[in-house]
Amino acid sequence: MVVNREGPILVEGPVEVVGDDGTTTRSDRFVVAICTCRRSRAYPWCDTSHRRRKPAESSPDDDGRQPEKSEEEPRP
Repeated sequence: MVVNREGPILVEGPVEVVGDDGTTTRSDRFVVAICTCRRSRAYPWCDTSHRRRKPAESSPDDDGRQPEKSEEEPRP
């Protein structure tokens, strides 16, 4: 198992996850990413919803808007 500080938990499969309500979800993949932020639409599996757009760090343009930055973060 690998725990990422700001991402999912990677577990060697096959994996069964029992939810709070008692439902069991199974994956036969050789590695699965289990969501820890609860933003995933495929919960309990991670769909990378934990990646957020970071605010621009440079000063505003002359019209008061922040310069645009890419929404995607580099993959680990």
